[in-house]
Amino acid sequence: MSPKFLPLISQLGTRHGSRTYRTCALKCANQCDHAEPNSSGNEHIQTVMRSAFSRRGMLKVGAAGVAAAGVATLATNVPAAADLVTSGGDRGNGAFPGFAGPRGELTHSVVPPNRKDDLVVPKGYEQAVIIGWGDPVEYGAPRFDVHRQTPEAQAKQFGYNNDYTMIVPLKDERKALLVCNHEYTDEYLMFPTGKYDARTIAKIGLAAHGMSVVQIERVGKSGHWRRDKNGSRYNRRITATTKFEVTGPAAADQRVGKVAYGTFGNCAGGVTPWGTILSGEENFNGYFDVTGTVPAEYVDSYKRYGVPTTVTKSEREWSTVEPRFDLTRTPTEVFRAGWVVEVDPYDPKAAPKKRTMLGRMKHEGATTTLTADGRIAVYLGDDEKGEYIYKFVSAGQYDQDNRRNNFGLLDEGTLYVAKFTGDGAEDGLYDGTGQWIPLTSHTKSFVDGMSVADVLINVRSAADKVGPTRMDRPEDVERNPINGRVYAALTNNSDRGGKFAVDEANPLARSHVRDSLGSPLTEKAGNRNGYVLELTEEGDDAAKTGFFWTLFLVCGDPAGQETYFGGYDKSKVSPISCPDNVAFDGSGNLWISTDGNVLGSNDGIFTVPVAGPHRGQVKQFLSVPFGAEACGPLVSEDDKTAFVAVQHPGETDDATFEKPASTWPHTDKYPRPAIACVWRKDGGRVGS
Repeated sequence: MSPKFLPLISQLGTRHGSRTYRTCALKCANQCDHAEPNSSGNEHIQTVMRSAFSRRGMLKVGAAGVAAAGVATLATNVPAAADLVTSGGDRGNGAFPGFAGPRGELTHSVVPPNRKDDLVVPKGYEQAVIIGWGDPVEYGAPRFDVHRQTPEAQAKQFGYNNDYTMIVPLKDERKALLVCNHEYTDEYLMFPTGKYDARTIAKIGLAAHGMSVVQIERVGKSGHWRRDKNGSRYNRRITATTKFEVTGPAAADQRVGKVAYGTFGNCAGGVTPWGTILSGEENFNGYFDVTGTVPAEYVDSYKRYGVPTTVTKSEREWSTVEPRFDLTRTPTEVFRAGWVVEVDPYDPKAAPKKRTMLGRMKHEGATTTLTADGRIAVYLGDDEKGEYIYKFVSAGQYDQDNRRNNFGLLDEGTLYVAKFTGDGAEDGLYDGTGQWIPLTSHTKSFVDGMSVADVLINVRSAADKVGPTRMDRPEDVERNPINGRVYAALTNNSDRGGKFAVDEANPLARSHVRDSLGSPLTEKAGNRNGYVLELTEEGDDAAKTGFFWTLFLVCGDPAGQETYFGGYDKSKVSPISCPDNVAFDGSGNLWISTDGNVLGSNDGIFTVPVAGPHRGQVKQFLSVPFGAEACGPLVSEDDKTAFVAVQHPGETDDATFEKPASTWPHTDKYPRPAIACVWRKDGGRVGS
């Protein structure tokens, strides 16, 4: 059945993987159906693996990592939270060699693949929604009424399609602040058909994007958390019209300037050692219209990011209410999007920042760690077929004793891009070495013919010139606080083996999928199910430019010949498809959320040890409702709570407000994206 278009929705594109046409159109402007922006010809990760693949015939790999979207922990104060995300705090105390720290066995029961319209958790666990779309955030927010919604109301209420989720502590250990991204909107499901005019829908959509800061509280001594209904002075909404301060070298460039308005397309993120939240602006290109011509000097830059260069109407047509989204009128507005945003959740009056030193790209996330000498390293993934993995290392050192001294650390340092080389050895592994290639510091560009500002504004083009490795949709990249290794999620690439040659780091030219739950496996071209990549930096020091890498997981159905699970017995693992975000528990176990499962079942969260006799044993921990994406994950510092952001439940091609494909969380007759928590009934550690 064809979808019934709302006034502002023009058309839907071609489905990629298991995502619906609608999700592709609204979330990423159908980027997989357009010409790939990266035409550099740089070596692809699949090429790195090709020679080994042809010799070995059957895939055998080593260790790999997953992209981190929502990892962090509850702690009792800001410095403790910082330690957890950097050198480990009480999670190993930074003693990476030998996997120092506790190793809790993952003993939870396995949630089987399913297509239920529910959040399904293991036996012995409970779950509850903390906050969902439309719930009050700021003081004076009216009661949510989908039939009487206004832009002003939405700007004070929890936004739509929650993604990256982080918890930061307060002095009262029973309370904390939840910070969340609102990536995109689905106007089909948000509005009763014919109830609102297109301009009102656009204005509400602007208010439903951005971020939320919400105070939550623990229920008793359990792992159950809920929204603090008394409100808080910290509660805050950031929308697509909020004023931002632009910092770093590109702020002085006329294409960007020192002020920007709004954040949108926010996907994953990270938390800094000083307790601020980083949020990555991802698919910003799909929000701009072109009503006439655009300046010739910007055409190449636009094309490299998938930004329209000819007359185009975006799905939401925000330019009808905010002329800056028309690139014919305001051609430089697009240069103020695609950055990493920094928000101080402890100061609701502080202007959020766009940190240009971290480069402009389709950021999946921005996760931090400390170098051996106390500087800040930030790992960054550019989520599109054939794009790159990046790292930033600050010039200055983190000051644990003076929080405010750290606020400028992300404005000065060096930005790098990753080059992977396969070892080609007949060792049964897909592994090799790598190098972080410098692109620019805050004072000097290392790319011929490009200034510092040029590199940061057009970082994709700058990277093209230095020969890094094109990856299969690099998403979250996160350092494990226990073993010190870096894990990157490479979600998938159906064009691997075609447009993209295989290599030792991207070995799959074909993989197996299912058309529906229970159907037989079918082999199709490309890397359909994704990888998890594991990096070990020289001396376990994030400041070093050399690293070793292995593939830890080659995801998919265990029955597929190409899959690999860290060497673990494939008959004893859960099928897993399309890794998207990662997190770590107190034992250093990897938690993976998925997006776009092509094995026929709902997406979910999976656990897997990275060390010991069970290394590679993937087990499904939960599944999200029908049509939803699992965002996060996030494990509390005491390991008693797992958090999951349930995004776009029921987002099918024929679903409407009146005829939804999901009603989760079953509080209304229509779906509401929401954040939930999961805990053990006996009060023990989740997973263990």
